[in-house]
Amino acid sequence: MTRVNQSRKWFEAGNYLFLSLVSLSVLLPFLNILAGSFSEGSAILQGLVTIFPVNFTLENYAAVIHDAGFWKSFGISVYITVLGTALNLTFTSLMAYGLARRELKGRSTILLIVLFTMIFTAPIVPTYLLVKSLGMLDTLWAVMIPSLVSGFNLLITISFFQNIPDGLTEAARMDGCSEYRTFWSIVLPLSMPVMTTIGLFYAVAHWNGYFAAMMYIRDASWFPLQVKLKQLMDGTAGDATSITMREGVKMATIIVATIPVMSIYPFIQKHFVKGAMIGSVKG
Repeated sequence: MTRVNQSRKWFEAGNYLFLSLVSLSVLLPFLNILAGSFSEGSAILQGLVTIFPVNFTLENYAAVIHDAGFWKSFGISVYITVLGTALNLTFTSLMAYGLARRELKGRSTILLIVLFTMIFTAPIVPTYLLVKSLGMLDTLWAVMIPSLVSGFNLLITISFFQNIPDGLTEAARMDGCSEYRTFWSIVLPLSMPVMTTIGLFYAVAHWNGYFAAMMYIRDASWFPLQVKLKQLMDGTAGDATSITMREGVKMATIIVATIPVMSIYPFIQKHFVKGAMIGSVKG
């Protein structure tokens, strides 16, 4: 018994050490970017910055704060993330509620189609032509509508809905509630963990979205933040900063663009973990 306990302690110690090293390897690049955002560009170009700032300065953040184009792109990304996530949650939850009902006719066929979209993605050219035929080019709808429902998030939500006791919905129907009233008043309030989980998935995807905006939007005034950041990295953003200072501005822009997602996650972590675990129990 003592030997088993000793082995377990060694295993836990090794596990903690391994996870600590993995966490450190993930954290170090972020610390390097953070240190660079507070360093002079010349120090960055010379490779002197590690995880501590060199020649501490706030000029990089001042350049970001006074960049009107950056804040417009930031606002566009916020708009896409908020509205897009709301639409994603609405349509995903409604579709999942119907597919969670095993008596639904054609349920297996629909689920097979959903699974097919997870394995084989639509080609770029037909997708572009479809978006163009719908008149959504050069609009923010082109960034949100094609990714309205994710097959992966849909399956998670279906699994969660199937874990809700049937007695609750049956009692609601006996009280005269319609299907929509049962969904909005009974099912949805009980589904906050899974809604938070897939909501985070959708929000992060919208916030980090780059390819769709580059493919469907030509008007530079409607570019979201990630496209603006890509232009800054390529040196095509048209800003007036010097080449030396631009290195620090790049890193400051990355930090500012990362803060919204990082600031939201701690508040929803409890619901996120619960939703991910419960949604994976039953298929």
